[in-house]
Amino acid sequence: MTRYLLARLATPPPRPTFTNDPSPSVAASPAANPEASPAASPQASPAAEASPSPSPSPSPQGYPARVTQPIGLIIRQEPSVNAVRLGGVEFNREVTVLEDTPDGAWQKVRLGNLEGWVKGGNTERIN
Repeated sequence: MTRYLLARLATPPPRPTFTNDPSPSVAASPAANPEASPAASPQASPAAEASPSPSPSPSPQGYPARVTQPIGLIIRQEPSVNAVRLGGVEFNREVTVLEDTPDGAWQKVRLGNLEGWVKGGNTERIN
């Protein structure tokens, strides 16, 4: 009986699942090395998208800003929480804000060669 109890206490409980969690097949691959594969394919897409669209032209229209969110921001491919993650930007890091959505919920930013969308209201304009 004691061995049974110790065996039950020695194993971790099952991981809780939440409504916004990805499917189990996707969750299993991120544990191994998901950041390398997803990061490689999304970065290739923005580079391909950047070539056809004039990326240098939005730069003069943009303005420098600093990230004010203490935990940093996730840069996404589209202005949606379900969009592919392209990377991240740390707290107090300078970015170039290229445009805002009409409702102000999202901002398109450039960080080096990476362009994507971050949640609005988490940057402060630098003069």
